[in-house]
Amino acid sequence: MNSLINTFQQQESQFWLALLQHIQISLVSLFIAILIALPLALLLRRYSRLAEPLLQITGIFQTIPSLALLGLLIPFVGIGSLPAIVALVVYALFPIIQNTYTGLQQIDSSLIEAARAFGMNRRERLMKFELALALPFIMAGIRTSGIMVIGTATLAALIGAGGLGNFILLGINSNDVNLILIGAISSALLAVIFSTLLRFLEKAKLQTILISFFAGLLLLLASYYNPQANNHPKITIAGKLGAEPTLLINMYKEVIEKNSDIEVTLKPNFGDTTFLYNALKSNKIDIYPEFSGTILTTFLKHPTTSTDPQTVYEEARAGIDKLDNLAYLLPMKFQDTYALAVKTHYAEKYNLKTISDLHKLPAVKAGFDLEFANRQDGYKGLQSLYGLNFDVKTMQTSLIYNALNSNNIDLAQVYSTDSQIKQYQLTVLKDDKKLFPPYQAAPLMSKNLLKKYPQLEQILNKLAGAITDEEMINMNYAVNVEQKDPAAVAHEFLARHDLL
Repeated sequence: MNSLINTFQQQESQFWLALLQHIQISLVSLFIAILIALPLALLLRRYSRLAEPLLQITGIFQTIPSLALLGLLIPFVGIGSLPAIVALVVYALFPIIQNTYTGLQQIDSSLIEAARAFGMNRRERLMKFELALALPFIMAGIRTSGIMVIGTATLAALIGAGGLGNFILLGINSNDVNLILIGAISSALLAVIFSTLLRFLEKAKLQTILISFFAGLLLLLASYYNPQANNHPKITIAGKLGAEPTLLINMYKEVIEKNSDIEVTLKPNFGDTTFLYNALKSNKIDIYPEFSGTILTTFLKHPTTSTDPQTVYEEARAGIDKLDNLAYLLPMKFQDTYALAVKTHYAEKYNLKTISDLHKLPAVKAGFDLEFANRQDGYKGLQSLYGLNFDVKTMQTSLIYNALNSNNIDLAQVYSTDSQIKQYQLTVLKDDKKLFPPYQAAPLMSKNLLKKYPQLEQILNKLAGAITDEEMINMNYAVNVEQKDPAAVAHEFLARHDLL
């Protein structure tokens, strides 16, 4: 419990921002769903032949896996809040339409006949007693949709929309149970609070519900209001999930703001590689740190045959320029590339220093993630270049360290700057045949941004060649294990090396 509280205190500023984002996404989605579903339900009551087909269609929408739906929406509406809201609206429609239609259908026909006898038209009947009688059903449908939306909104973090899902993803990525619990518990509590409020409104009068609805809508709109305090130019820098990208973007922010009048907005833990790249191309963000090896293998689709960092960087810079007219500035020194690690006592026992030394062992249980196990610069390369064959267990990356630490595996695929290397006192084996390609981080941005702010190139190139592998491991350790603020760790490094 103390560990959970300490983690929350360290992440408190990000937590309130994530909570606000989660509430915004959830309420916007629910309000839009209500505005669509209620008129549709009224239409179905009037044209009952359409009821069954439409309810079937909206019901089918709910069977589509959330991740699949988000993936289908990205090519059409990009990333960020919009596809998340569209997906959540789709999921929220069915309970509201079904319950509203059911509530209206269950009204005693004798009441309707009596109203007709008194000369009421359709609109008068609807407003004076039909909606009031159907209200418990309608509110139950809205409550069901609201709970569903709040829970599903955690997936919005996968496409850069923020929210409490950021904590869950970051916790999975860094193998931090406390971060996962903060995201999961907060989302569950938010759903409980929202359900309780709606249950209270079920007993209220229609006028009270309408007033509450519009009051909530006004508060929601007010939460998006962000007056500009000055006329300084502004850019947005985003980072991938994890401590390392967050450290890098904090460095970018500080050197830019110290050396220009440009104000920087940070979006840490914005998402995975593909989402960030699409966000950059669609101008939702302006800069993010990318790795030279990733540009070659993921975007250019032609892995390099060179193991020289400068050659790989030049290939990546020229290729991304030609592909999408993007500028790739000078890289830092450290390389966050693949590596193989063992426990230090295991390395000492078998005198292991290089990957080639693994031939000394009769049998090795290895833990790889699925991607590494199927890459030419991964396990396939280990087989062809080193002639090594292991008993391979594939698992999620964050679980590999636990498996190694608990002796369930002998050898782990890691990244060369992971904080767990220091945390678990591991020995990284030297890639003596140079299988793993260089992965150096450098700022990636559009050339239009550089034309607008040409000083950015000179400012950010101050970081070129900075940070050794050991320094990066130590900074990741400070953030992941010692729970230090990434901005403070980044500032300390910049100040120590006179980069400000």
